[in-house]
Amino acid sequence: MPAISHLLHVAIKTNHLDETIRFYCDVLGFEQVERPKFKHEGAWLACGGREPSIHLYKAGPHVGDGGPAPEGSSAIDHVSFQAAGFQDYVARFKKLSVEWREFDVPGFPLWQLFVFDPNGVQVELTFNAEAEAGPGPDMSEGRRYQAGEYFFKPLTTA
Repeated sequence: MPAISHLLHVAIKTNHLDETIRFYCDVLGFEQVERPKFKHEGAWLACGGREPSIHLYKAGPHVGDGGPAPEGSSAIDHVSFQAAGFQDYVARFKKLSVEWREFDVPGFPLWQLFVFDPNGVQVELTFNAEAEAGPGPDMSEGRRYQAGEYFFKPLTTA
């Protein structure tokens, strides 16, 4: 019987290609990797020297139609990545003025950080709390992640 072994990539349409590349590379630590010479602008991004897990393309609702891309995650609530260095990410978010939320998963040794990319796609970073050094998530009001809270601030389109 056929079986799915793993997720290959997430494709994100964007009106803000350069800003989105900078977000995933500078804020989250991805690296840009070789991409086929498609007709439409885009980028492939990998984490940890692996296969690209984020495909970005500058396009409208359909590849190559030239219209503006919708903002937000639509039917996909969020994209999640296993990560390490919880406090390093918090420091990076502060340094780069990226808005974020934190969460301590009840009953599990998991800490999470939530951010939005420049297109309104929510990104969840999940950490093994037992392998992390330093303090855990700040669960205070205004910093604690609350499902359904939308703290995305759209970029202005020139």
